[in-house]
Amino acid sequence: MTDGRGVFLSFEGIDGSGKSTQARHLAESLRALGRDVVLTREPGGSPGAEEIRRLVLEGDPDRWSAETEILLFTAARRDHLERTIQPALDAGRIVICDRFADSTRMYQGLSRGDLRALVDQLHRLMIGREPDLTVLIDMDPDVGLARAKGRQGTEERFEDFGPDLQRRMRAGFLALAGEFPARFRVIDGARPVAEVAAAVLQTVQAALAERADG
Repeated sequence: MTDGRGVFLSFEGIDGSGKSTQARHLAESLRALGRDVVLTREPGGSPGAEEIRRLVLEGDPDRWSAETEILLFTAARRDHLERTIQPALDAGRIVICDRFADSTRMYQGLSRGDLRALVDQLHRLMIGREPDLTVLIDMDPDVGLARAKGRQGTEERFEDFGPDLQRRMRAGFLALAGEFPARFRVIDGARPVAEVAAAVLQTVQAALAERADG
């Protein structure tokens, strides 16, 4: 950005939606256009938050209660904000984050009880900001779960909750997009990667142009 204002972009979506791939593609495309970009992720993105990531994404699905997870994710997010996101924004950079608070609103706030109010309360107290733009990569839950399980990694704790959770997550993310229409852009992820990437880039460039004009 030429005006010195940083821009905070987040990617959201169910497991296997391709959002991480699209976040990387967007970072590469914007850098090729001369933008100064920081690509990061949640949970994680700072040394302390990466340690918490290992605690919450590995192990038995019932390892933590939903309430404990909310506290852990909020702690990780606070460290990430302090050490990575805010310094980059203060320097006028574009921050692209693979997941942010909307994922906690869905996975912890919806997965095992109606805890959305608690998530939002902690977010107001400890984080206090939302992304400038959130790109939601929408994907059929069965396709997404098959993709996610096909990765055969160690971070499968939430995938192990099964397809019903993924269906509720998709509906929840789409409901969030309706709740915050000024911030969300929904992109159909059921297309070839290059087509999705082109749609994401066009959407983000339009948003950046609107911001610059504003």
